[in-house]
Amino acid sequence: MALRLPPYQPLPPPGPGQELLELPIASLQPTQLCVGLAEVSSRIADFRADNPAQQRDYLASKPVPLVRSRNGAVWMVDRHHRLRALIAIQPEASAFGYVVLQVDSDDRAGVLAALHQRGWLYLYDGRGLGPHDPAVLPSTLLGLQDDPYRSLVWMLKREKVIEAAPLIPFHEFRWGAWLRSRTLPPFSSQRLEPALPAARALARSSAAAHLAGWKGPRPA
Repeated sequence: MALRLPPYQPLPPPGPGQELLELPIASLQPTQLCVGLAEVSSRIADFRADNPAQQRDYLASKPVPLVRSRNGAVWMVDRHHRLRALIAIQPEASAFGYVVLQVDSDDRAGVLAALHQRGWLYLYDGRGLGPHDPAVLPSTLLGLQDDPYRSLVWMLKREKVIEAAPLIPFHEFRWGAWLRSRTLPPFSSQRLEPALPAARALARSSAAAHLAGWKGPRPA
């Protein structure tokens, strides 16, 4: 399965001395349809282990790239998993972000078209089906679906089977789409173990060499 994703523009980092905005997480609109709930659960545990000052310092160190419309509506272009985790346990929590694009329109469809043109939308659902119309994107993080293959790829990255590729949008979803095209035992985001041995072998195989983050076979 190949994702039919448009060409993308890299997300710019915050500029030197750029002021960060502090916004309620509940006000941020997502730019993807799904997350891996295994990663969300892991991040929930991390947030629960931190005190408020540690949480705030961490969020400030990982600012969210934002797109803002003329009327002040805001979309987040990254950090979906960590903020989905935090809002699950602290509905009133806020996060830090910086504006990467100001769209001179109040029209939601126009903003989403600008995002899509830049390759900043992921329009496949939790079953890997799509691309869907941008209009079906949820208005809050709480509306995101679970994609177990995204969870599986998160675990492979955590185990160092796959390298991170932060400059490639939806890198983990690209891996998930490829694994979907292979045969794996039944699994879920809550029970990844049945699929992990086969997924590790597939991810290390030469058949995956075309994917960014491939590390090759384990040395003998």
